[in-house]
Amino acid sequence: MVQRKIPMRKDIVSGEMIPKKQLVRVVKNKEGEVSIDPTGKKSGRGAYISLEVQTAEKAKKDRTFDKAFGLKVQDEFYDELIAYVDHQVERAKLFGNDK
Repeated sequence: MVQRKIPMRKDIVSGEMIPKKQLVRVVKNKEGEVSIDPTGKKSGRGAYISLEVQTAEKAKKDRTFDKAFGLKVQDEFYDELIAYVDHQVERAKLFGNDK
């Protein structure tokens, strides 16, 4: 059996290279709107964050996406991100890591 290459991406908060499946993509589109990209295929400038609640909370505290995208990101987005990451963590516990 051939060993497949695992795509790696850098976590914007920790700076670590992590397999892409263990990250969530956040994207800024041409209009300057920042959103979560669960598919990883939306067009725009993307940044990755690991699927850990502590990492998402640290991103909110440090305003990581404000710096990465060069604009003021609303607190509601960070709250939505924390809730999304928490949901994905709980889902992985229930169903395993297969997406």
